[in-house]
Amino acid sequence: MSNAVTTSDFEKEVLQSDVPVLVDFWAVWCGPCKMIGPSIDELSSEYAGKAKVLKCDVDNEAEVAGKYGVMSIPTLLFFKGGKVVDQIVGAAPKKQIASKLDGLI
Repeated sequence: MSNAVTTSDFEKEVLQSDVPVLVDFWAVWCGPCKMIGPSIDELSSEYAGKAKVLKCDVDNEAEVAGKYGVMSIPTLLFFKGGKVVDQIVGAAPKKQIASKLDGLI
C-alpha cells in the first residue's frame, strides 16, 4: 500500500518535499478510488527516489481535502516546490498518471 499522509505530516511530506509529490485523495467507500488503487500502489514503487506517491483519506483528513478544494474523489493532486501544479479528477489510466509525474521530474 502507498504511504498515507495526514493533516499533521502533510506540510513536511508534501509541501517541503524536495521531489515532486502525487497525493491521491480517496476514501474506502469510493468505487473509482478502488479501481485506481493498484495503479497508485505500483507508481509508488516505480517512482521511489524520484517522486513521492501518497494517499490521503478524505474521511479522516477532511481539513487537508478542504484546503485543496477536493469536491469529488478520486482527486489526484501533483505538487512541486510546495505548490499544486497539476491535477486529475476521477479515475484515470496509470499511463496518464505516470505521464504527468514524468513531466515533473
